[in-house]
Amino acid sequence: MKAKKKQLDVVTPESLGVNVSPRIKTLKVEPPAERKAGIKVADVATLVDKLKNEAKVI
Repeated sequence: MKAKKKQLDVVTPESLGVNVSPRIKTLKVEPPAERKAGIKVADVATLVDKLKNEAKVI
């Protein structure tokens, strides 16, 4: 048995009284700043030391 298609009602914004004109102006667009290169560490002890002293995360 074929599936029946339901009728879709098409409504325009004007019939609902909605203003669809853009309200935001784009002044300028620029790419984000370049990121610095990462650092490779030799072992876990060096990683923990850098996190404690340089990044102050731990």
